[in-house]
Amino acid sequence: MSQPLPAPPSADELRQRLAAAEAQLNRVVLGKARQVKLALACLIAGGHLLLEDVPGVGKTTLAHALAASFALEFQRVQFTSDLLPSDILGVSIYERETGQFRFHPGPIFGGLLLADEINRATPKTQSALLEAMAEGQVTVDGQTHALPQPFFVVATQNPLDLAGTFPLPDSQLDRFMLRLSLDYPDPAAERELLTGLDRHDLLATLKPQLDGAALLALRRRAQAITASPALLDYLQALLAASRRHAEIRTGLSPRAGLSLLAVARAWALLDGRAYVLPEDLQALFVPLAAHRLVAARGVGGEALARQLLAEVAVD
Repeated sequence: MSQPLPAPPSADELRQRLAAAEAQLNRVVLGKARQVKLALACLIAGGHLLLEDVPGVGKTTLAHALAASFALEFQRVQFTSDLLPSDILGVSIYERETGQFRFHPGPIFGGLLLADEINRATPKTQSALLEAMAEGQVTVDGQTHALPQPFFVVATQNPLDLAGTFPLPDSQLDRFMLRLSLDYPDPAAERELLTGLDRHDLLATLKPQLDGAALLALRRRAQAITASPALLDYLQALLAASRRHAEIRTGLSPRAGLSLLAVARAWALLDGRAYVLPEDLQALFVPLAAHRLVAARGVGGEALARQLLAEVAVD
């Protein structure tokens, strides 16, 4: 006789577990409460996260802690110039006994894939992630394989002025919902890092606060967060301004608009609200838009995103 399925967690229980997960992450990634919240919003919204920073500031630690807090199978791939797409996706191997090819899944079939130093791999290998990130599936030798859900990519990227890096193409950047920088810790957080428990030892003590089913339930709750017509007017005004700005060659696509709305709903959920505020869009606009905007001249994407926020009024 089959066992009955456990009852789904209540709204109050989900909220409590989510708060516990956020608190646990902040105990590991010290002094970066805003970045932790942004990473959580990205995960709940069903997006993927790009961490761009110098080595050694906690990017890998954040990915490990997210996987541990949500009971996601963690897979890490160190991207190098000789990495092949099959090293990520998997490969079909001929079996003499059966006379057939058998597919051996690659590390992309984990719940959370850390693509470490993604811009050290060639564009061909970088593009192996495109179908997985966009469709939740991979195609190998003409066969399509669905990825387990939830599926979340955290990619780290070194600054492009470091040797041996390949810039991510625009189509790849667009698949990342948010791009964050952890930056150096403040003096108080750095002192705690120097005197406290080693991060690897601390990661081993983390307990799952939610699981994959609870995360999918959170995603459904986020999708039900209300976005008023006035809020949508403001979102569309930001998108339109990016497309006609004199300093911007390529503005924000409709996909970027959908991503901004999705992550704003997740942000509101983290704040315990059932509706999105213009302040939510403003809090998320730079990490969502900066890596998508293509400048007409040498102005950086972050500066352009801040210009758009300053120029578009909230009616």
